[in-house]
Amino acid sequence: METNRLRERITYNPGIFGGKPIVRGRRLAVEHVLGMLAAGDTIESLLEEYPWLEREDVLACLLYAKSVVANEYFEPMPEKSTA
Repeated sequence: METNRLRERITYNPGIFGGKPIVRGRRLAVEHVLGMLAAGDTIESLLEEYPWLEREDVLACLLYAKSVVANEYFEPMPEKSTA
């Protein structure tokens, strides 16, 4: 999947986790996904635990982490208003 398309999966909402990066507007922080992977969970186990989660979401979290470590600019997308 194209890098820009992955980046679009990482959003933020000031009302969710104080505006930390989250996955597609859901109450799942990027740092939580990364923590589970660091603890030994697999992408497959995450997909089972969170049925709405997609493989590309996890890849987007990894891309976000890589960008932070590389000191690259990566700004999460603001959550689109449904109102």
